[in-house]
This record gives sequence, structure tokens and C-alpha cells, in this order.
Amino acid sequence: MDDGQLPIPSLLVGDGMAVPCVDGQERPYLNLDSAASGNALPAVARRVEEFLPWYSSVHRGAGYKSRLATNAYEEARLSALRFAGRAIDGEDIAVIVRNTTEAINHLAYRLPLTPDDVVVTTVVEHHAMLLPWGRRCQRRFVECGPEGTFSVEDVTAALDAAPRPKLLAVTGASNVTGWLPPLDAILAAAHERGIPVVVDAAQLAPHRPLPPEADYIAWSGHKMYAPFGAGVLIGPRSTFAEGDPFLAGGGAVDLVDLDEVAWTDPPEREEAGSPNVIGAVALDTAFAEFDRIGWKAIIEHDDSLLGPLRNGLAGIPGVRLLGPKPPEVTLPLATFTVEGLHHALVAARLSAEYGIGVRHGCFCAHPYLLRLLDLSPEEVADYRAAVLRHDRREMPGAVRASAGLSTSSADVDRFLAAVADIAGGRPAPVPYVQDPSTGDYWPEGTVPGWTADDRSLGASCARG
Repeated sequence: MDDGQLPIPSLLVGDGMAVPCVDGQERPYLNLDSAASGNALPAVARRVEEFLPWYSSVHRGAGYKSRLATNAYEEARLSALRFAGRAIDGEDIAVIVRNTTEAINHLAYRLPLTPDDVVVTTVVEHHAMLLPWGRRCQRRFVECGPEGTFSVEDVTAALDAAPRPKLLAVTGASNVTGWLPPLDAILAAAHERGIPVVVDAAQLAPHRPLPPEADYIAWSGHKMYAPFGAGVLIGPRSTFAEGDPFLAGGGAVDLVDLDEVAWTDPPEREEAGSPNVIGAVALDTAFAEFDRIGWKAIIEHDDSLLGPLRNGLAGIPGVRLLGPKPPEVTLPLATFTVEGLHHALVAARLSAEYGIGVRHGCFCAHPYLLRLLDLSPEEVADYRAAVLRHDRREMPGAVRASAGLSTSSADVDRFLAAVADIAGGRPAPVPYVQDPSTGDYWPEGTVPGWTADDRSLGASCARG
């Protein structure tokens, strides 16, 4: 922190690197997209560098390096249980996966669901929580109000409706508004009814302790400053003790014949193939860093940025802030629109003119954002028809700025000044052109880093 009072890294790997802007000047890059992915903690990068010479395959090698790598991998598994508030010798296991999306798909496959079963979830969810259940069973949705929130009573009404649901799937924190649902009360209400709960903790894990009462919990390393491709799924061993695993292959078996397989015990049963040892080591180090910093300091840091960020945006003429207002609790994240300007153009200008990285689009939460934007059925029908024609120019969306461990109050001030410039009508120094196939904007010019040749081909930022 810039005030030096919190034991939090002042910089993450890559923070402050100079990037070119369209006026020919270089500016220190300001990453306000931590809700999507965070740069590595310095301790995580150092640990990975130290471990690389000792890298080897795990679980299947007698060599010294393989033994060391296996120990490191299994220690990461135990650390994940501890981080989630679980006993390392208890009934829960930690399955190391790629990310939260894989974890939830993994769980949806492994639960004994039928097409007639019901899973209760909410319209606030990320697509990773919305979509997997629709492949296996029926979904019953908890609606949100105009500010994007729902109550415990809304959840219990869905749980009490017939037929009785087999599971409640709910986010721990919205990646669009930063809203924190009343998770403790929701968990208690579900458990009173004998209904297990899976929590998508992808957005929660970098900011708050994980709920130990959740039956299943999933989160990603890349959102908690260990961007090396590992995530975690935690749940009761009994869920994974019978039946075929999500992935079939080496390492998940005890015996194989051409017409027979005997699966090994969980968690190894769930981790076929060569696992991501580097990702596990990185995640283990991130857990240790979070323990070192402490939740008190992390939450104080979040709270110190939340008010200036959200109030500052709300005070800029022409800016509309989406999501709940106090006393609802949110993370240091703000999603907004600027009157008269396409969300993709606002994000492009913040990047090309100010060196500020934000996210724009629908944030992989289309149903939620449509409700926050209060679009009419006619507007929704029009943009959907255009997208099906591969024209994404009018894809609805917003801009999201999200703070992380190394974000300072000076960073927030710099961001607010840039938004005020753009919302106040400051002319762009160069023309911007919109790509119909992606909906994104690109500045026209000859400044290195922003020429037509520098533009990379890729998916639209507004997709999700």
C-alpha cells in the first residue's frame, strides 16, 4: 500500500510496467481487472522459479526429483483444505483442477443427477455456475431485484418449491457487482432442509475467508495471484468414491484390461493424466502469502478502496453505477456505463489513452447484466438477432474496474480522473473504429503498439 500501514505487497509481478499510449507517450500500466485475473504475487513467482529445476512427474516416479515433486503437490492439496477451513484428515478431499469452471463441470458430472432432478441456482451466477447443471437436470432460478440482489427468503422460497431440489448452487461473490450474498444464512437455510450447497468462490477467495459450512466449494488460483493454471474443488470423499471419474486415463486407475477398469481411490481417481505440479506449487505459496498477510489486513485494504472507487464513479456526471448501494456489502469492484458512449469504446480509450486496463462486456454473466441494465424484451431480441448474424456492435455491456492487493488510493484517483475526462466529453486524440465481428474498438494511428499490424485477432471482449 502507498501508506505503508498494511503488510500487503505494494507491487505484483508486472505492476507499473510502461505501456505505449496513442499520444506517443509511455505510461505505467494500471491493472484494474483483478476480478478477471490477478498478476502473480512476488513470493509465488519466486517459489515457481525455485521449484522449476526440481520439477518432475508426480505419483509415478522413484527418482528423487519425482519424490520431491510429489511431496510438493500433495502439500498443496493439504494447504487447499486448510485454506477452505477443512480438516486435513476429515471427510473432505481437495481435487486439483484447472479453474472454477472445470471444478463445477467436474462436480456436475459426478453428482448422481437425473434429467428430472432440480438444482436451485440464481440469475446472479457466472456462466460457469449457470451452464453445467443444464446439461444434467432441471434448473430453478432465484430472481434478483433491480439492484442485482436477492434475499435469504427468495432462496428459501425456491428451496421449498416442488419438486424438492437436490442441490443449491450459489455464488459467494458476484463478479459483476462485487455483491456478497448473505452466504451464512443461505447455507443454514439449505442445511435445515437437508439440501447440500455448492459455492462458486472464484470471486470470494481473494477477498474473504471461504465458508467452511459449504458442502462443495470451487475456486481458481489465477484470481488469487497464482496464475499458473490450477484451481480447487473441495467436497466429501463419498461423492467421488463410486462411479466413473470426470476424466478417464492414467493415474486414475488401479487395474486396466481391455474390457475392464478398476478405478483408484479419490482424490487421485479424479485427476487423470499428468497433473499441473507448477500450478499446485504456485497455489500453495499463495495460500501461505494470504496467511502471512491475514484476512484483517486484506479486508481493511478492500474497504479502504471501496468507497472512493464506487462513490467517485457515482459522482461523475453521465456515469451510471450498476449494482447495490449501502448497506449491502460489496467487494472493491465497480461496474458502470457512460451515457452516450459504447462500453467497448470507454474501455478502449482507457487503455489506449491512459494505460488503464479494465474489463468490458457482459462478464460471463449475461442474464445478470441484462437485468442490471434493465433492457426491454425488444432490445434483447434485437441484439440477439444481430449476434446470430455475427454482428456484435450493439452487444449490451458495461465497464468493470476491480481492485486487487496492490491497488492503491492513487491508482483509484488516476482511474477516476480518466473516466471523468472521457465522460466529460474530452475528444479522443485519434479516431476509433469498431470491428463488427467482435464489437471492440481499435484506435487508428501509427504509434508503435497501436498500429493495424499490432492488433491481434481474437474473441470479442464482450463474449462470455
